[in-house]
Amino acid sequence: MAGIKDVAKHAGVSVGTVSNVINHPDMVAEETRKRVRAAIERLGYVRSESARQLRAGRSRIMALLVLDMGNPFFVDVARGAERAARKAGLGVMVCNSAQSPQEEADYLGLFAEQRVRGVLLTPADATGRNIEAFRRHNIPFVLVDRVAEGVTECSVSVDDIQGGALAVRHLVDAGHRSIAYVSGPSDLNQVRDRRQGALNALAEAGLPAEALRELPTEHLDVAAGRDAASRILGLFERPTAVFCANDLLALGVLQTMYAAGVRVPEEMAIVGYDDIEFAAAAVVPLTSVRQPAVTMGAMAAELLLEETESDEHEHRRVVLQPELVVRGSSLPGR
Repeated sequence: MAGIKDVAKHAGVSVGTVSNVINHPDMVAEETRKRVRAAIERLGYVRSESARQLRAGRSRIMALLVLDMGNPFFVDVARGAERAARKAGLGVMVCNSAQSPQEEADYLGLFAEQRVRGVLLTPADATGRNIEAFRRHNIPFVLVDRVAEGVTECSVSVDDIQGGALAVRHLVDAGHRSIAYVSGPSDLNQVRDRRQGALNALAEAGLPAEALRELPTEHLDVAAGRDAASRILGLFERPTAVFCANDLLALGVLQTMYAAGVRVPEEMAIVGYDDIEFAAAAVVPLTSVRQPAVTMGAMAAELLLEETESDEHEHRRVVLQPELVVRGSSLPGR
């Protein structure tokens, strides 16, 4: 691959002149510019953006590290972040930790090596050790869809306690007194907060905490939802409703109930969380707690940009409000 010295030699100018033609063309005479650009085209020279950024000490890439890019919720978060980044002339490198603290640590190390402008992070490591280790690199980061204990940096999240309460309050109002909570990994803050909201709704209705039966799953995907539904079907006393920590779990539950001949919602009501695009398109349209995912990603990116560009930036936590979207999986005739 041709380098800048090759271009300079071919055009009969200095390396500094080639650099000026690329970065400050107004400083170079028109005839010289034409000669240098002709050499660039003939040799197929492409400047090294990474080297330029290294010299300038300022990357044009921000990183986004999420729990699961197979979940459409995080695709929407990425879409929002990308929109905000592009307005500022930056690109977004999207990575997937697969809910693994070790993969998260590996990616954070890679971001530090690449000296990215900043990181948008949905943490997989509940202990906070990965975040603590990353701080020493002095690269700004913003937490997305999460508020972590002991973290003072910016965050953008949704009130998941309120979201859990919305879901279970809706089921209680529909007459359900025995509800399963398909929760996902119990070490995730989002899972715990949604459970707390569900318990709050039961308490408001004068129902005991035992009215909520939690079924943890290792993952937050459709397969885990199908497995949880099989467990529910095997219970001696089945609940009459299921609240799931995300829509992928809920879609898995719905698939299994449908295959087993259990009528939804007449025999089993189902409520999900996130309101991904597929929720409304399910065989029985899924009631879900909507998170403003695109807005979340955009706001997180804007906070990160503000921190990297302003000496007067102050860290803040932004908490967005969820919304219950009622469809046919929880109320007959809808």
